[in-house]
Amino acid sequence: MTYCFEFHPYQRQFRHPLTTHHGIWKVREGIILRLVDEKGRVGWGEIAPLPWFGSETLEQALTFCQQLPSQITSTDIFSIPAEFPACQFGFESAWDGLVARNGGDGGDEGDGGDEGDEGDGGDGEESRIETEKTSPLLPNSSLKYSYLLPTGEAALTSWQQGWQQGDRTFKWKIGVTSMESELRWFDQLVQALPPSAQLRLDANGGLTQHQAQQWLKVSDQAGIVEFLEQPLPPEAFDVIRAMEDQYKTAIALDESVATLNQLKTCYQQGWRGIFVIKAAIAGSPTQLRQFCQAHDIDVVFSSVFESAIARIAVLNLAVELSHPHRAVGFGVNHWFV
Repeated sequence: MTYCFEFHPYQRQFRHPLTTHHGIWKVREGIILRLVDEKGRVGWGEIAPLPWFGSETLEQALTFCQQLPSQITSTDIFSIPAEFPACQFGFESAWDGLVARNGGDGGDEGDGGDEGDEGDGGDGEESRIETEKTSPLLPNSSLKYSYLLPTGEAALTSWQQGWQQGDRTFKWKIGVTSMESELRWFDQLVQALPPSAQLRLDANGGLTQHQAQQWLKVSDQAGIVEFLEQPLPPEAFDVIRAMEDQYKTAIALDESVATLNQLKTCYQQGWRGIFVIKAAIAGSPTQLRQFCQAHDIDVVFSSVFESAIARIAVLNLAVELSHPHRAVGFGVNHWFV
């Protein structure tokens, strides 16, 4: 079957710039995909690159879309090279959603397990993104959400907004300013959070080995930290593995497992801890699903600040594949205007 193919770049401005070890992020840019089959039925997808995590750049994704014809087939969709993981996810999600909604008659590839988001393309993309703030995405799911706090001292009061809306897991990015300041704020945050709260610390690979050990030590003492996420850069995999055995606080991999190929490599090298998966940049959702089902890994699905279109596709994967006791890293809507 052939599909009419359209794509529309978009921009979403953050309410406040997001500061991480990778730098300051002010605008999320991506591409909305629209597939229409021979019966006029529509499937939506989204390319939401994150190049500092190892995906293609927006410019590379745009070039890839521009070189495609206006009529494409499922063979085109399922033969996208691995160096375009965000494109793989976007196109397969669009195809998957169209097939799932329409009785599985879209072709032979894939398993059609996810649903996409519906809208009217082009100028309607902004309104679809706006519905993300008010519409329940998965009303029948039991997913819990991890609320992303601002970096620095602002976290000491902003957690209350997440708590009031029902979130009980909070994520705080560290390795952004001086460790002395962050440790002081961490102690205050631990004292402020209710006993039933959980805190995730995310270093984005920005700590030294000594700093990572300090954070793990204070996390063990605090008793509220669910895990320390990516304390060291991906090339320090062996050091991370060794540290995991030395402390009670769990360690999660994030940048180390940004793409499906990296995830497979870390698993083959013996990682049996937590995998934080940013599915929108990981590559083929079909292959990701197959890998997770085959190996029963401890997965936390996490956002790349995508719009409602990719968000729904990822959360459907999360409902299917994530462990019920792990909150998904999608408490991020408050970061957008």
